[in-house]
Amino acid sequence: MSRNFFEHLSALLIVSSVCMLWSTRVNALDNTLAVKDYFLPLAFSGYVETYYGVDFNKPLGGRRPPFLYNFTEDKEVAVNLALLKGAYITNNIRANLALAAGSYMNANYAAEPGILGHLYESNVGIKLSGNHDLWLDIGVFPSHIGFESAVGTDNWTLTRSLVAENTPYFESGVKLGYRTDNDKWFFSALILNGWQRIKPLKGNTLPAFGTQITYTPSPAITLNSSSFFGSDKPDHARHMRYFHNFYGIFRLNDVLAATIGFDIGIEQRNEHSSSMDMWFNPTVLLRYTPSPKTAVAVRAEYYDDRHGVIVASDTPHGFKTWGFSANFDYHVTTSIIWRVEARTLESKDQIFTQKDGSKSNGNTFLTTSLAISF
Repeated sequence: MSRNFFEHLSALLIVSSVCMLWSTRVNALDNTLAVKDYFLPLAFSGYVETYYGVDFNKPLGGRRPPFLYNFTEDKEVAVNLALLKGAYITNNIRANLALAAGSYMNANYAAEPGILGHLYESNVGIKLSGNHDLWLDIGVFPSHIGFESAVGTDNWTLTRSLVAENTPYFESGVKLGYRTDNDKWFFSALILNGWQRIKPLKGNTLPAFGTQITYTPSPAITLNSSSFFGSDKPDHARHMRYFHNFYGIFRLNDVLAATIGFDIGIEQRNEHSSSMDMWFNPTVLLRYTPSPKTAVAVRAEYYDDRHGVIVASDTPHGFKTWGFSANFDYHVTTSIIWRVEARTLESKDQIFTQKDGSKSNGNTFLTTSLAISF
C-alpha cells in the first residue's frame, strides 16, 4: 500500500483517539448536559456532530462526490451538524424551532436564502380532536420520506445511505397526521412547497403532495410507505415526479436488527412528452448490538439512475452505483457517541474524480465522528 494510505489512516486514528480521551474526561458531566425538563411545556435541546474523513481518491478541492451531502469535507476536522432547538408542547398545541450550522446545512440548504439557510425546523401544530391523536402541523419539519435523518445518533451508520442523500431531509408546508389509539398505525397527508424546499422554486406554482402510512404491529416490526408527487421545475418546463419509499425495520432478537428499504421514482422526460424516466434504490442494513455501549452495522445498497433524474453523471450508463460500508459505534455516555466507518462505492462508469483530474469507477472513504446530544 502507498505511504499516503498510512498517513491518512494514522491521522484518522489520532483524531479518533483524541475524541475518545476527551469524551472520557467529560463522562462525569453527562448528567449536567441534559437541560430538558419534561414537566414544563417548554424544553431546550442541542446536538453537535464533529468528524474527520479521508477520501482515498484525493478529490480536487477536498470535497466528497457531489451526490453526498453529509461529511463533505476531506482531510479536515469539521462540524457536520450543530443545532439548538426549542420545543413547546401542551395537550393541544405544539411548536418547534431549531437553528443549525455545519457542512450538512451548507450542502442541503444551498438553495435557501438568508436565515432560511440555517432554519433546521420551524413549525406549529394544533390538535384537531379532543378524543383522537389528530394534528395539523404547518411550517418546516423533517421529511416524511426514509428511515434516516440528519441527526447522526438517530441512524445506525455514521454516513447516510445513497437514498437518504438523494431524497429530502426536510420539507415545508402543511401536514395532517393521525395516530390510532393503539399506536399501531400512523397516517399523514401533506401539501408541500416542493422536493426539499423551504422557499418554493421561482416560477413553479404547483404545490407538491405527499402521503405516509406507518404500521407497527409490535415493538419488533415497523413497516412504512411514503410517497411524493409534484414538480420541482418551473411551470414552463414542468416535469411531473412520482416517487415511493418503502422500508421495514425488524428487531430479530435482543442484539440483532435489520432494515430493508426500496425506493422507486419516475419523472416525466420533458413537458411535452408522456415518456417517463425511472430510478430505483434497494438498501439493506444489519446491526449487531452486543452491549449497551457498542454496536456494529453493515450496509449494502445499489442506486440505479441511468437517466440522471436525481444524480446526473453524464456517462453512457448513467449513475449505477453499488455501496458497501461497515460501522462501529461506542457510546461513551448516554449522550456521547464515537463512531468510525469504512465505506466504498463502485460505479459501472468512471464517475469519481481523482486529484489529477482523471476519473475512476471506485471511491473509498474512512470517517470518524464524535456526536454529543444535550
